[in-house]
Amino acid sequence: MSILRIVDAVKRYTSDGVPVEALRGVSVEVDPGHLVALVGRSGCGKSTLLNLAGAMDFPTSGEVWIDGVLTSSLDDAGLTRLRRNQVGFIFQSFQLLPTLTVAENVELPLMLAGKSGARKAALQSLAEVEMADYAARMPYQLSVGQMQRVAIARALVHAPKLLLADEPTGNLDSATGDRILELLRRITAEHNTAILMATHSTEAAALANTIVHLRDGRVEKSECRTSPSFIA
Repeated sequence: MSILRIVDAVKRYTSDGVPVEALRGVSVEVDPGHLVALVGRSGCGKSTLLNLAGAMDFPTSGEVWIDGVLTSSLDDAGLTRLRRNQVGFIFQSFQLLPTLTVAENVELPLMLAGKSGARKAALQSLAEVEMADYAARMPYQLSVGQMQRVAIARALVHAPKLLLADEPTGNLDSATGDRILELLRRITAEHNTAILMATHSTEAAALANTIVHLRDGRVEKSECRTSPSFIA
């Protein structure tokens, strides 16, 4: 069963009194262990689709299912539990809290959820992205590539079934970006995690099992790749 299933999603809103149709009947599925890339120009609907996929917003019409649960059927508490338990978020700007250490940033989602063993889980997650030796450092003491690794560790610490990545290599140089992409591919293989990634990078898209091309809020075409590229 697909971890994420978006069916005929339409999203309309008003901006400065002008109606905008951000999505026009978009359908996307992401299976366990698969990486799906959303590509297209700015304004094509990638960010809107990620917001729906993360239960941060709802479609005007259509359906969003996460691990078999219809997001529109949940109340606020149910949506919070769904996001905390099933979804991990990776942001282009990292969004690490500057007053917390690396380990504290990673364990924060578990602390907010009231789960025990948060520090142990955080250190294990940091070890997986090769950042365990930096646990006591502050974010300002890290390179941008290291900050992105910490952000990935934080997204993975609660073992989500779905990982959403918004331009995960957008602020990185090409070599660092390649290492981050290699890490994401390893996550899908080793954890059977489903990843939906918005990207402008052709190199990033080449690693995906499926590439969804968006244009003006519609799926222009979808490419299924039986043998995604791998970074040497």
